[in-house]
Amino acid sequence: MDGWVGEVIKAINLVVLVVSLGLEAWAFVHALLQKAEAFPAVETLQKGVWLLLIGGTMLASLLFFAFGMLFAMIALIAALVYLLDVRPRIREISGGGSRW
Repeated sequence: MDGWVGEVIKAINLVVLVVSLGLEAWAFVHALLQKAEAFPAVETLQKGVWLLLIGGTMLASLLFFAFGMLFAMIALIAALVYLLDVRPRIREISGGGSRW
């Protein structure tokens, strides 16, 4: 696409990438800082699997961003599943902890 429409689409894609990378980094750091025993206790994937899933998709979204938003969306979904499903359950069994 040429002209201003193409520029708007590029800007939107860049905003989506930056926001999703922020959420993915948050999910990755949170998973990294948790005890490995917490993951089986909340009946989810092991810590290493979450780190590989979030980190791998985050890296893929950076490396393959030029080919489209597919990897960025996959990475965002993985991070959101962790942040919205796994993180609250880990916080619950660990006594709350920090709010982030």
